[in-house]
Amino acid sequence: MGIRSTARAFLSAPVLLGILIAVSAPARAQQNDFLSNREYQICLSLAVRNPEEGFEHSLRWHDAGGGEAALHCSAIALINLGHYEEAAKRLETLALGMTEETPPNVVAEILAHAAIAWQQADNPDKALEVQNSALELSPNNPDILTDRAVSYFSRAEYWEAIDDLNQALFLAPGSAPIHALRASAYRYVDALDLAMEDANRALKLEPDNPEALLERGIIHRLQGNAVGARQDWLTLIRLHEGRPAAEDAKRNLEMLDVQVDDVAGPE
Repeated sequence: MGIRSTARAFLSAPVLLGILIAVSAPARAQQNDFLSNREYQICLSLAVRNPEEGFEHSLRWHDAGGGEAALHCSAIALINLGHYEEAAKRLETLALGMTEETPPNVVAEILAHAAIAWQQADNPDKALEVQNSALELSPNNPDILTDRAVSYFSRAEYWEAIDDLNQALFLAPGSAPIHALRASAYRYVDALDLAMEDANRALKLEPDNPEALLERGIIHRLQGNAVGARQDWLTLIRLHEGRPAAEDAKRNLEMLDVQVDDVAGPE
């Protein structure tokens, strides 16, 4: 399963906009003029669609008084340019440089974004360090708990990941992606019955969830149910052709076919 793909996608303009608009408390009213929806969405849209242009736009906006929102936009552009480490460092600096009036949950979210960038930079140790800091500020944030579980996963610390996912699901019981991720964690510790329960729960919540379809297929295969595995993976490919989970399903199908041929033997 592509574990990193389960980390929150934090490149969409509405999510990021909401985070920085949350900073617009009365104590920071003097800074609110740059937090217009239009300007921020324009910058973030460019950062995703055309990151080079988005990065230049963020620099011009910052020079014109864009402040923290412009700095955040420039970091997103760097992520989309593949400069993950530099983006992570900038996001950490942004978070740690926010004023004391900034709500702790806002600082925690920016730190969480930095941690995801560290994950993309293949540095789970640094990601975990930053996520620990974020959770000190916002201990009941299910998204950040899930992010930290991904870092534990990358370090092969599966029980620690399960602990975080348990807490995340206590806070967000209706999350299919978290159930799918915990199913994978249970599989890695050979708790296949619990893994299957989580995969089924995820698919009950979201019948088309690609990670859950992939994971349940893997569990079926490990339990000797080749028919069930094939059905889940074919469904995944049909519904989500071109997505990473569908590509993983194709590779699993190829391996399944090889195993079936080996069992059947030569004609």
